[in-house]
Amino acid sequence: MIEFLTTIGSVEEIYTVVDYYTYIKGLEYLICVAFFCTFPMFYRYIHGGDNSDH
Repeated sequence: MIEFLTTIGSVEEIYTVVDYYTYIKGLEYLICVAFFCTFPMFYRYIHGGDNSDH
């Protein structure tokens, strides 16, 4: 896990499409995790509050 986190921010030369995909795969996973964590909170914020109008 620590190796994964240290390779995300490293800048390296990319020679092939496979290298490029490997390089951005970690960033894609972080974006997905951030979305799946923040969307439920955002949904509660939008639809939460006073339920007297229903």
